Amino acid sequence: MSTFSRRQFLRSSAVVTGSALMPAFPALKVVQKPLRLGGPIFLKSDDPSELAREHRRLRYSAAYVPNVDLKDTPKIEAIRKAFTDQNVLIAEVGAWVNMLDQDAEKRRKNMAYVTDRLALAEAVGALTCVNIAGSYNPKNWDGPDARNLSKDFFDATVENCRNIIDAVKPKRAKFALEMMGWSLPDGADSYLKFIKAIDRPAFGAHVDIANIINTPERYYTNTALINDTFRKLGRWIVSCHAKDIYGKDGHFAETMPGRGGMDYVTYIRNVTALPREVPLLLEHLRTAEEYDEARQFVISKAAEAQIPLA
Repeated sequence: MSTFSRRQFLRSSAVVTGSALMPAFPALKVVQKPLRLGGPIFLKSDDPSELAREHRRLRYSAAYVPNVDLKDTPKIEAIRKAFTDQNVLIAEVGAWVNMLDQDAEKRRKNMAYVTDRLALAEAVGALTCVNIAGSYNPKNWDGPDARNLSKDFFDATVENCRNIIDAVKPKRAKFALEMMGWSLPDGADSYLKFIKAIDRPAFGAHVDIANIINTPERYYTNTALINDTFRKLGRWIVSCHAKDIYGKDGHFAETMPGRGGMDYVTYIRNVTALPREVPLLLEHLRTAEEYDEARQFVISKAAEAQIPLA
């Protein structure tokens, strides 16, 4: 029987203790970054400087891309400069269409649209262009369908992502898929399979924890779910969404941060411990007042976690 010295015991104990205090993903030394919070704004203006200042007034340091056409090069440059001057990171260009539409012509147009949106993300200096993989549901572009978990769905999505990335060849912006509760990727493990299969440096990971809380186990152990997601995907994550989830009449329903059961302190700590600045973006609310409530909640949780705003 081998001997185990006191020095070895102390060394191993220190490793275990230290590991318990580390963030969810491996790193030799974790430096918490300020939180780059963002969300929609309600200022009625097309002036990039006014829009950037409004983000700052709301304590946002991240933004969805303002409305601009890919061909409008002067305005794209004006947006880049105005937002950079205010230290507001353009986080996302959304491309919300069905890349798996069963109508061939619609699918072709949708793919062309997503390709243009990735090109816009690259041109405007955004971190990512994000879309869902799509759905085989014949009525709802993002609806549930048993085929959304099939090999055909996976293979078609891999091909779609490769084609979009290869058409644009972005050097800065990443293309990413939003996690969904009824289709792939539905969590970190399936996301890793996409990353490996797509095999493109310009493919990144987008995290929306609320979207993948689709079982009682995930709901009641969402702290562990958050940690596991960031541990597995951390090196690829480029953007995160801020929503919440709660139980309603026997199913799960989306709500604003603070009105559900998500562990936001753990969420914020993981976002700000990533190796790069990654924005956390509010979404899916209706009014400025609702965004005010959600924003103040996230800011309060950042303060609880002792994380400053960028």
